[in-house]
Amino acid sequence: MKLKHKILTLIAGTLTTFALTSCNDFLDRDPLGQFTEDDAPALIGGKMYNVYYLMRSYNITAGIPAFMIHMVRSEDSEKGSDAGDGADQAAMWDDFQYTASNGTLSAYWGQNYKIIYQCNEILDDLENSGNKDDLENVRTKGEALFFRAYCYFNLVRAWGEVPLVTFKVKEASDANRPKSDVNEIYEQIDKDLTEAEKCLPLTWTSEYTGRITWGAARSLHARTYMMRNDWDNMYDASTEVIKSGLYNLNTPVDKVFTVEGENCGESVFELQCESTDALKNSDVIGSQFCQVQGVRGAGDWDLGWGWHMGTTLLGGAFEPGDPRKDATLLYFRRSISDPVTPENTNKPYGESPVSTAMGAYFNKKAYTEPELRKKYTKDGFWVNIRIIRYPDVLLMAAEAANEKGIPGEAIDYLEQVRAHARGADSSILPKVTSTDQSTLRDAIRHERRVELALEPDRFYDLVRWGIAKEVLQAAGKNYQDKNALLPLPQEEIDKSNGVLKQNPDY
Repeated sequence: MKLKHKILTLIAGTLTTFALTSCNDFLDRDPLGQFTEDDAPALIGGKMYNVYYLMRSYNITAGIPAFMIHMVRSEDSEKGSDAGDGADQAAMWDDFQYTASNGTLSAYWGQNYKIIYQCNEILDDLENSGNKDDLENVRTKGEALFFRAYCYFNLVRAWGEVPLVTFKVKEASDANRPKSDVNEIYEQIDKDLTEAEKCLPLTWTSEYTGRITWGAARSLHARTYMMRNDWDNMYDASTEVIKSGLYNLNTPVDKVFTVEGENCGESVFELQCESTDALKNSDVIGSQFCQVQGVRGAGDWDLGWGWHMGTTLLGGAFEPGDPRKDATLLYFRRSISDPVTPENTNKPYGESPVSTAMGAYFNKKAYTEPELRKKYTKDGFWVNIRIIRYPDVLLMAAEAANEKGIPGEAIDYLEQVRAHARGADSSILPKVTSTDQSTLRDAIRHERRVELALEPDRFYDLVRWGIAKEVLQAAGKNYQDKNALLPLPQEEIDKSNGVLKQNPDY
């Protein structure tokens, strides 16, 4: 079906060796649990591959905690599934009835810190090794710094002030620290990514497809500047990635989120997933990304749990004829007795699923090929998870250029994304030509919404633009200003014996 990536082979080998002994205990442990020297694989390389495995986890990129925190809080996503399936989660995330005891909070918090602690251990091992300047170790250092920054960026956006732990944790008490100021956390993120950019290669050889590169680190850095509305640094970081010439938009929009489109020219960073005859639905080499979001139906249409669905508002956001609508939204019928029509039939396989799920659309970016379902399972464990795409980088550059008063550049970067979506059909998606800053701002914001639809972070865009309350209340959600930040998990506050303090207004 696709190339077996060496990184997956190495991950599988590492986890096979260690998971049956100490590794399972380590992965199952909460962040403030007891740590020992035997918790993680003994070799630095093995620990690094373990981080990639942890990144594909249900709790951070591939499951309900990730989807609720990153997607469902926007006007374009909703909990999905059936009304009775996780009603408490719908209240929590769709309607902002935040509860500090909600299990998804603890799961997401815990997985981010689990990865941070593993990266801290790797960095400590490297610093104390006799060959820390060897090329492979320098690159491993860059990977560890990237993932630590990635997780702290997750945490600071979700909660604001959180504990900052940048050393190897040996005892539970080591990690029991008070919250750090948001600026201090971002200073650490900047420091980690700046150093990672120095350590990482522009590309890896094909057997290491999926490992972190300079472009991924620089693009993540641009994303962190974007969250702070730091236009100058956001502009520098995003345009450096563009000018590097490493990425392109040569893959048609209807192919990007298929097996054919994995690791294509617009892939800046994606997590590698696989299925084999022996491991058809294993999260050792795959993920639950498609299983959790797949069509919730019966028989042939039992493709998953049906969580994280698109809303009618999202369906109406696409311009007439925009091919990204059909590439993003998976249409379905409510009953087997409903007629099959062009409106509920999906390209390219001509399928018209049946489901009683409560959302308007399933996420087609988690849609699987019928032949591969037959070969493996209907759960889609083989589908890669796209984390950073080149169109996002172009739109970051466009936004920063516009805010800096460089409309010509902003229009050019915006047009690259629209032209890619337009393809050969010149009758749709006309070029935006206005140099008025406000008009161009609205156009760029619209483009982010439709290009990155049902991917992470629409909610965070609304927050940083200062329009979350306006947009979400207009969509019927009970959003208040305090909801920009989550309550700290009560479980973590309790374990800290009063060291951690709850966020204001919770």
